[in-house]
Amino acid sequence: MRALVRVVTSSESAARDGAAIAAGTPSRALMQRAGAAAASEIALRYGALMGGGVLLVAGPGNNGGDAWVVARALGAVNVTVRVIEPVAAKTTDAQAERALALESLGRSVLEPWDGASSFDRGESLVVDGLLGTGVSGAPRNTVARAIDGVAAMRARGATIVALDLPSGVDATTGQSQGRAVAADLTLTFGTVKRGHLVDRERSGGIVVIDIGLGANAELNDGAPVLVDERWVAAQVPAIAASAHKGMRKKVAIIGGSVGMAGASVLAARAALRSGVGMVKLVVAPESIRAVQEAEPLALAAPWPGDDEAIDAAIGSWADAVVIGPGLGRSAATRALVERILTAWKGPALLDADALNVFEGEPQSLGALLASRPALITPHPAELGRLAGRSVDDVLAERFDVGACLAQTLGSCVLLKGVPSVASAPDGRRMVSASGTPVLATAGSGDLLSGIAGTLLAQTGDALVAGAAGAWIHGHAAELAASSVRGATLDDVCAALRDSWRLSREPTRYPVLAELPAVGDRG
Repeated sequence: MRALVRVVTSSESAARDGAAIAAGTPSRALMQRAGAAAASEIALRYGALMGGGVLLVAGPGNNGGDAWVVARALGAVNVTVRVIEPVAAKTTDAQAERALALESLGRSVLEPWDGASSFDRGESLVVDGLLGTGVSGAPRNTVARAIDGVAAMRARGATIVALDLPSGVDATTGQSQGRAVAADLTLTFGTVKRGHLVDRERSGGIVVIDIGLGANAELNDGAPVLVDERWVAAQVPAIAASAHKGMRKKVAIIGGSVGMAGASVLAARAALRSGVGMVKLVVAPESIRAVQEAEPLALAAPWPGDDEAIDAAIGSWADAVVIGPGLGRSAATRALVERILTAWKGPALLDADALNVFEGEPQSLGALLASRPALITPHPAELGRLAGRSVDDVLAERFDVGACLAQTLGSCVLLKGVPSVASAPDGRRMVSASGTPVLATAGSGDLLSGIAGTLLAQTGDALVAGAAGAWIHGHAAELAASSVRGATLDDVCAALRDSWRLSREPTRYPVLAELPAVGDRG
């Protein structure tokens, strides 16, 4: 069975290392595996840059020890390496690897620390091994000045590779108090740290490397699982050669208030691009003509006024309902949502104003969603309104707050954002870190509703629908455009066709997972 990559805090990362050590793997062996694998990745990815030498910046802890292992491994294949040591190695393992590297390479590789001038030797590749996962708080004194030196080299065009975590970024929160390294690539060991996914700009591309934690990476501490292409491929049901439209399921999308019909159209297009058999847009009577002209592949019906109309439009037809795209926020909206959820007991996805009308009343919404596969897909402000929390609180607790709300609702919660976190009432959590700022535009959530609504209809599993839907949505954005400016949701919707071409092939060992760099980091 393929190992799943966990998204961990600093303490959860340390617990996994500690469990491997307790099980018989020496701590220094973990360091040697990490450094050797990192050196291999650096050589593979940046071989063309190494002709001018590689500068390694080694800190006092085990992250510095990793850097010394990398230096020795690169030096062994005749790469010219230079090591800056702003603070002397302090841990036993780091001191041992430092001594071994100097014995192997000669003491001339160690550059005497001379502040900013230590960096000005023209290398095109810099390895950041200053501060690791266990460090928190603002970098100080010599280490802070070394981070400035790395930044200056990046400004001059050097490529920066961070070992385990960009120095100065908190592994748990992703915050940086004062100075922090901005990396082009981060090579992290055994797990993804929460901080990587919160501060994607400073992390650059993220590569998770196997260092032999084995079963110890799967500690039963509730750390969420990172969603990747292979996980999604294993969850999404195949469409049989003999399939007909009924087998591919039917989704009803309730929304499309006057002046907001476009939201329902976007959801319908995403559902159709995600393999649904049929879509019905249930919209305000005044919006029917608009949605039928905009999306002729979907059926259309007016908002139902009573239980009989609900059964005709939804109950005897749909396999899942999506409620919210362009619905509008009013007392009439609340009444419509309550009427539909009371009469319809099948799988349901709620987004946008279908959530906003329950502001401060999660128990009321939970009672309506009970006894069915259900998923809500709020952004941080919507979750805050529903749960009575500030947006700042939601963002500070983004990995955990959805799980608390899921328990209250008895339904799954997909908190959209960077990253998106899917939570089930039983405590399971999945994290999707795909996507680009192309999605930071109005209507993006409507596309996601159509994708996840289709998966909910086809799988009946709300957690899978939320987690896999978020990954596909983000991956389509990655495929849509190399530049954020000029790209639209039409490009993302078109890219869904390729986003669904999922590989089940294993990653290249020792890589466990890989996330591309996102955004315009300058």
